[in-house]
Amino acid sequence: MNVTLELLKALIKCPSVTPDDAGCMDIIAERLAKSGFKSERMDFDDTQNIWLRRGEAKPLFVFLGHTDVVPPGPLEQWQTPPFEPTLKDGKLYGRGTADMKGGIAAFITALERFVATHADHQGSIALLLTSDEEGPATNGVVKVMEVMQQRGIAIDWCLVGEPSSDKTIGDVVRVGRRGSLCAKLTVKGIQGHVAYPDKASNPIHAFAPALKELTEEVWDHGNAFFPPTSLQVSNINGGTGSENIIPGHLEVQFNLRFCTELNESIIKERTQTILDKYDFDYDLQWRLSGNPFLTAQGELIAAAHAAIAQIIGTEPLDDTGGGTSDGRFVAPTGAQVIELGPRNETIHKINEHIEIDQLDTLSHLYEAILVNLLVNRPV
Repeated sequence: MNVTLELLKALIKCPSVTPDDAGCMDIIAERLAKSGFKSERMDFDDTQNIWLRRGEAKPLFVFLGHTDVVPPGPLEQWQTPPFEPTLKDGKLYGRGTADMKGGIAAFITALERFVATHADHQGSIALLLTSDEEGPATNGVVKVMEVMQQRGIAIDWCLVGEPSSDKTIGDVVRVGRRGSLCAKLTVKGIQGHVAYPDKASNPIHAFAPALKELTEEVWDHGNAFFPPTSLQVSNINGGTGSENIIPGHLEVQFNLRFCTELNESIIKERTQTILDKYDFDYDLQWRLSGNPFLTAQGELIAAAHAAIAQIIGTEPLDDTGGGTSDGRFVAPTGAQVIELGPRNETIHKINEHIEIDQLDTLSHLYEAILVNLLVNRPV
């Protein structure tokens, strides 16, 4: 019996749409209790979090993941019900199979085998799960890390099970992520009749030159690990819907995915400098989703590379692409953080699925990384 597959089926049956865990953490806590993991719930508001740890010694290795999934979308477009795990042509279909319950299932079975074989391993191991990664991520890992820092608990190595792989398992290891800074700009005008523009002030016209400059700005040129910073406008809304009214205000939302060449304060200052060149009244609100982080080298990367060479026989690409992950809340504490998980081809899509043979490969990769760090590592 494929124990990783069976566990993943049980997790998929839990309809854990953000921020609902729907029972996933109970299943996992019960499994890991048999391997000596003590569990602690750290729930905040509508978000459920669980910290499971075995041992108290240093160094501390942590598997990090999320049990929540994005909504399935139009049910009629799914070949099979999204929360009824279905095997077909060597694949398991269901919402969350790749993002990221497949990684979690592989975590658990890797831990079970590792502890059974290496009960007296060095250091300690923990698993941190949240139900608020796909949502606003305000009551999940960020809050748990605040508790950890208050307790003086420092994570040495953190492996995030996000779907990092591209064509084959282990071909990409995420060693960092870009920062994400969101902005909501309100440009103030004066509403009026289109036939009397002298009695009104059109905020769209006033903002247009600034929009051009913002989108053409060269923020930086990136570096060896990150592409150049990118500003993308996501929403523009203005007007009443009537064709003969000049709008009284304009709302613009934009996002910057920024690299380690910049920081939040520099971006804000440069943006305001551009806006202040033009003659309009505005209000600008910012929300930092996360700062960039980078694990350029270290024992965790070395252990992952060695495991991939041992299990798969290939050399992975160290990369910082993709969106954001909860690793952004752990890296600032000084931990080495990487992401290694299933293929990302079908994440967030209709008919999300994972190849069954990926599961065993991933589970054995995780086990080999644990061996490299907590058994074979010189004391």
